[in-house]
Amino acid sequence: MNIFYNHQNKLKLLLSVVGIIIISVSLWYTNSLVNQIRKNERQNMELWANTIVSKSHLVASTDSLFQKLKIEERKRVALLAKAYQKISTNDPNEDLTFYLDLLRENTTIPVIQTNKKREILSTVNIEIDTSSHSHLKGDLLKEFTEYQPIVLEYIESDKFYLYYKNSIIYSRIQQIVEDLNKSFIEEIVLNSASVPVIVTDSNRSIIMDYGNIEDAMISDSTFVQDLIHEMQTQNPPIIIDLPYSGKRYIFYKDSLLQTRLRYFPLAILAAMALFIFLGYIIFSTSRKSEQNQVWAGLAKETAHQLGTPLSSMIAWIDLLRMQEVDEDSLSELEKDVHRLEVITDRFSKIGSIPKLLLGDVGAVVLEFVDYFKKRTSKKVKYTVDIDAVNGHNIVAPLNIPLFGWVIENLCKNAVDAMEGKGNIDIVLFEDEQSVYIDISDTGKGVPTNKQKSIFKPGFTTKKRGWGLGLSLADRIITNYHKGKIFVKKSSVGKGTTFRIILKKSNLLQK
Repeated sequence: MNIFYNHQNKLKLLLSVVGIIIISVSLWYTNSLVNQIRKNERQNMELWANTIVSKSHLVASTDSLFQKLKIEERKRVALLAKAYQKISTNDPNEDLTFYLDLLRENTTIPVIQTNKKREILSTVNIEIDTSSHSHLKGDLLKEFTEYQPIVLEYIESDKFYLYYKNSIIYSRIQQIVEDLNKSFIEEIVLNSASVPVIVTDSNRSIIMDYGNIEDAMISDSTFVQDLIHEMQTQNPPIIIDLPYSGKRYIFYKDSLLQTRLRYFPLAILAAMALFIFLGYIIFSTSRKSEQNQVWAGLAKETAHQLGTPLSSMIAWIDLLRMQEVDEDSLSELEKDVHRLEVITDRFSKIGSIPKLLLGDVGAVVLEFVDYFKKRTSKKVKYTVDIDAVNGHNIVAPLNIPLFGWVIENLCKNAVDAMEGKGNIDIVLFEDEQSVYIDISDTGKGVPTNKQKSIFKPGFTTKKRGWGLGLSLADRIITNYHKGKIFVKKSSVGKGTTFRIILKKSNLLQK
């Protein structure tokens, strides 16, 4: 048992080092996996961002081509308008073949001819139901008034008007470009990386679109500003120029997966710590429960075994008294038998809930010292100092047989530590809440690194002994009396002081 306790701290240190190594290796491996996943996630986000930039350039290039096409289309429309104007002059000296060819080859530019009342007379490159559109008005008029109409004066008293607009091909290409812009924005906010995205205007004040963010949150301006600041801290915004829209800022943050992975090692560490803590609690509770059962069984069996010889000894005392043996000797023998009865009663109470009754703590201590003084070396001197408040007795809830056992164990250990020579000083005092008992000796002392271990079962510095005395004393004071017992101070070679604290407020068991 001594070997185990002498090396207990080293064993704890070894187990702690092994545990730290296992946890460190586990965390290192887990963290390396997390970092690899996080790196892949980051690469996906960077790939998405680069794709957005590349597609924005593609959109810009498409718009540039479209703008050139628009200029060429305007030139065609202007040339067609000039052809109509030339024909409308009706000059017989001018060759109009070129202009007539232009009009015949027009297969794309929509044209509507009306009179001054805007009654539709004819159409080119446009299908109109004349029954429902007899006049050029409403949306149709708005559609064909992007350019000024051409006035045809065939007759001085009557004028005709040619309304025209961009060609069908031009309109289709324009729609394609607009759809491209729209799909580009949708692709940004509905990204495959599933990252929260906010698209703002050039002033970063108006939210143009967003994705992977709850609608209720986006309506909170404070939340949005904080989110944009967080996004800008994590990743620089992507700047793009969109046709017909101008500059846009794309703010995005790390994905939910990457955010979770950042805290995953900490979660693993917390789970491992919780598992170790629960395992320790369960193991410690199971071990203490097993120890309790062993101690209770051993104590009750000891009490049972002592019962038979005690009965026999009482009978022998009566027989010796009948034979007129010296009464003083018989009296001392009766005291020893009574002492054995007390010890038997103590053992029988181990494992059961003892009853606590108000008792005079000083009287219990004095009674034991008076008994124990006669049975130890005369070289051991006892002093008892009772400092009671207002001269009253110091009273506390006690189980007297068990509490006396504690005093006995402490005094016996003191006598052994002093090797039968020295002083044992007992001081009792109280306050409004507690009773304090200090038991000091002039023995060998207890090293600092062993002051907590001496209350554990099996710990002993003696060549013979089970190391249960102080463990039982701790159990009696802590568990049964709900108090405290500990080494108040100790110096190697000078002595030790134990302190017992009993609460006055303990509930009495009747």
